[in-house]
Amino acid sequence: MTPVGELRASIPLALGTYGMNIFETYIISVLGNLVPVIAILWILEPISKFLMNRSSLANRFFTWLFKHTRRKYSKRFERYESFALIGFVGIPLPVTGGWTGALIAFVFGIPPKKALLHIFAGVLIAGLIVTIICKTVGHIKFIIAG
Repeated sequence: MTPVGELRASIPLALGTYGMNIFETYIISVLGNLVPVIAILWILEPISKFLMNRSSLANRFFTWLFKHTRRKYSKRFERYESFALIGFVGIPLPVTGGWTGALIAFVFGIPPKKALLHIFAGVLIAGLIVTIICKTVGHIKFIIAG
């Protein structure tokens, strides 16, 4: 599972190249997408605090990142917090996915348990969209070629 591909790559690969069962593909892809998300959600804060305490450069960077991002986007994000995170993760485009959703949750200070629920919902939606597209495009190719 790569940060760019996530389930947007694993589902088409499993269905098209390996001919795996659709349900097996979906479950494995969703779970595989969530494993790194869980690690990211619970590891980023301790790592950032450790670095901020040990390095003035890291302290300046994280302080700037949190202040800048929260100042610029907090009003919009706070209004739609759960829907924003679910929607961001649920749209299967490059740079939108579980990994990036976990980074966003970290920057906005969303507690890991709450963030995981929203990211999980978004990953389920993205998985459904990618699976439907893969199966639909496969049938369209078959009809055109056949």
